[in-house]
Amino acid sequence: MPPSDCGSGKESQTCCSVLPRKGRTLTTVHTRGRAPVAVPKRPERGADAAARALELVLASLEDSKAEDIVSIDIAGKSALGDYMVVVSGRSNRHVSAISEHLISDLKDEGLGSARVEGLETGDWVLIDTGDIIVHVFRPEIREFYNIEKMWSAPDIEDRLH
Repeated sequence: MPPSDCGSGKESQTCCSVLPRKGRTLTTVHTRGRAPVAVPKRPERGADAAARALELVLASLEDSKAEDIVSIDIAGKSALGDYMVVVSGRSNRHVSAISEHLISDLKDEGLGSARVEGLETGDWVLIDTGDIIVHVFRPEIREFYNIEKMWSAPDIEDRLH
């Protein structure tokens, strides 16, 4: 995408255009009399950013043919993150493929600092993006740990009121 027209005359000191790039958006700043400089756009923060990241995670999991996708809102229940996503893969290989695809998609969107555990074994892979925790299980392992039941249970305070 070419830079936008910065106007004409001496009053035009700076102008910006957004250039998409694999993994992130760059804002190109043009200053009159100088070469353009590409500056990475700041990542979003807060609940809106977490909700958008959740959409990305869910889309990636669906693309990978993950099964039994469950998303749990844990904001306010835990300091671990805002959302927890629990999914199943049909085999160790499928669990690893789902996880690798998700990690790749996160990196492409500029969320590449996710921490990953269990990728080598493929029984249970945990991917922590900061706002979202993703558990990718083989069905037998998922049934044994039953994480979604534990996190979906109402809080004690909620039951008392």
